[in-house]
Amino acid sequence: MRREGSALQGAGTVMMKELADNLTSTRMRLLEILIFLTGAGAVYATIGEVKDLVGEDRFVFLRIFTTAKEPLPSFVAFLGFLIPIVAIALGFDNVNGEFGRRTMSRVLAQPIYRDALLFGKFMAGLATLAVMLAALWIFVIGLAILMLGLPPSTEEMIRGFAFLVSAIAYGGVWLALALLFSVVFRSAATAALASLAIWLFFAFFWNFLVPLLAQAIAPPDPYDIQSLLNTVAVGQGLSRVSPNTLFAETTMAFLNPATRSMGLVLQSQMQGAISGPLPFMQSMALVWPQLTGMLASFIVLFTFAYVTFQRQEVRA
Repeated sequence: MRREGSALQGAGTVMMKELADNLTSTRMRLLEILIFLTGAGAVYATIGEVKDLVGEDRFVFLRIFTTAKEPLPSFVAFLGFLIPIVAIALGFDNVNGEFGRRTMSRVLAQPIYRDALLFGKFMAGLATLAVMLAALWIFVIGLAILMLGLPPSTEEMIRGFAFLVSAIAYGGVWLALALLFSVVFRSAATAALASLAIWLFFAFFWNFLVPLLAQAIAPPDPYDIQSLLNTVAVGQGLSRVSPNTLFAETTMAFLNPATRSMGLVLQSQMQGAISGPLPFMQSMALVWPQLTGMLASFIVLFTFAYVTFQRQEVRA
């Protein structure tokens, strides 16, 4: 019990120190300015489109997050692109930076356990990401209230908050990946490049490979409908290996209440279905596997980082 209490206290100390460093660093301030400017630009550009739907759409407030106006993408699309960059920037030099400055052995010479140090650094990065996204979320809602002249409904606020939680979980996956590479590679540049390479692979190339892999795993028979459905199901499963797909499906269910399925739906399955938007709890049940998949992903990645760090030599 004494060791657990000491470890938690040490992790809390490391977390507060790292959180203060993150929130006051020049790197994070530049990223914050970038995110707020792009987020505000995307929302401001869609306000005109959304204003025309006031009184016609029950969930007009949620459309601010998902509506795009050329040439700018939607607010959700902006976040899907920027969150991994911010998370990687927070984690790629967490551990190897200590080795590079030759401070790791001195830090661990203090009454701080290895696991407390790593857990504190990870939680500080996750807290920084959560503070940044929460501030942006509040800013966007405030701007929308100012421009539309009406407040969001209770269900819209609940769905918006669920979207915020899913965005933090999505960022946690990339933060844990960057932390893992920070432990594996002693060079911060190598860790950053490896993290960005995996993000680029899932963001731009994975969707091109999925159909090819699906056809190789479950070859379709053009004369057998069940064979075609099996190929589609395999493709959907492979696409959900990507955190980008999990985040996209989660936000689709939370911000578009009319979404009733995340996969292929046959006409026979729609018979007897109630039309109209789904209640929030039904939308939550629809994407619960995707949300828990993102949570499980960053827990597994952090576990790998933890085991690797515990086995490393830290003497200068």
